[in-house]
Amino acid sequence: MTAPRGPGARVPEHPEILDPQRVRWQLAEAARAEWLGHALSCEPADRPAAEAAIGALYELVDQPPPTFVWVDSPAAAMKLLPPNRPLSAVSPTWLESRLANALSGLRARLNRRIGFSDNLWRPSVLPEDPSEALDRGLFDSLLASGIRGSVRRSILDSVAGTIKAELRAPTGIGWYGQHEAHWVAHYDAHRRLGVHFGPEPERQLDLWAETVRSCGWWWPRDDVCVLTERPVVVRTEPVPGSAYGEVRTHAADGPAIAYPDGWRAYAWHGTPVPAWVIEDVTADAINTERNVEIRRCAVERLGWDRYIERAGLTFVARAPDPGNRDSELVLYDVPRAPGTIARRLLLAVNGSVERDGTRRRYGLSVPPWFDDPVDAAGWSYGLTGARYRGLLRRT
Repeated sequence: MTAPRGPGARVPEHPEILDPQRVRWQLAEAARAEWLGHALSCEPADRPAAEAAIGALYELVDQPPPTFVWVDSPAAAMKLLPPNRPLSAVSPTWLESRLANALSGLRARLNRRIGFSDNLWRPSVLPEDPSEALDRGLFDSLLASGIRGSVRRSILDSVAGTIKAELRAPTGIGWYGQHEAHWVAHYDAHRRLGVHFGPEPERQLDLWAETVRSCGWWWPRDDVCVLTERPVVVRTEPVPGSAYGEVRTHAADGPAIAYPDGWRAYAWHGTPVPAWVIEDVTADAINTERNVEIRRCAVERLGWDRYIERAGLTFVARAPDPGNRDSELVLYDVPRAPGTIARRLLLAVNGSVERDGTRRRYGLSVPPWFDDPVDAAGWSYGLTGARYRGLLRRT
């Protein structure tokens, strides 16, 4: 019998010939695939299951089950005002503090059982091939970074990060429901590998796991709990070069994430962007955008050739890049808009190879007195053009 298929789960052609560590890793990958699937689910929330689990969590801290209020997006939740206190307030109530402490205590007990520390753990750098990590005896690191870290980067950092960037508001103490799958996947992988946490810790873990399986974000208050539906659209792409099933939000022709009430968020290859970058990108909008990362994404969305044409850039000079063999530096003059300073744009190619094997083109704003692209490139590194010409390779 083979393990369940899904994102990040690789089923060998002949699993019976694997050594025990590789069989264990296959089981862990199956756990990752399952919880990644819950985290990316666009199915309607299982409201009875979510309410039952959260009601049991309330009882765990000696509180009666609350009144449940369902909304169609995190943005809708931000508009609600529970008794005497807006959702966006940061100071926790007694109930919120008790729930947070209960979860912290549970995770501490689970961590002690598996020898893991939330405080000391940092995403470690693993070999690109999991087989190499296994050969080097890095199984615990595989579980920490290849399961917990991988799902965290995919979901909490990328999917939930895209939502938070669009909300532009504090969300108060609450939980991300399906988007907290990373730590549940980690403990569940250990359970599948034979670790027993004990009846009470496992009962509590199952309650938190049920919220991941059944609903979107939720905010507990003393006598009311606000829950969101799951999104109806979540668009992602595999992270180039990742052997650990990682994905990131991306959509080139619409929202990367959308909710039933029409609220939406956009992303370009994992970077949250305003709607105009995807829906209505123009050279003028790019030129007035102050955020460097958003501007980079917008230019990539439009394409460098079209941007240069539509922005009215004037060619100044080109030269081989001394620090990046087989690449060119191209210098353009940028039309000066009213109220802005004169500048030129240096178009270069990244010296480092991306994980998918490509090299990214990027533009640097440089002072208007540069006529030599090599001098402009050297200035960007704090060097003279002559010293930059002496570089073997830029990284």
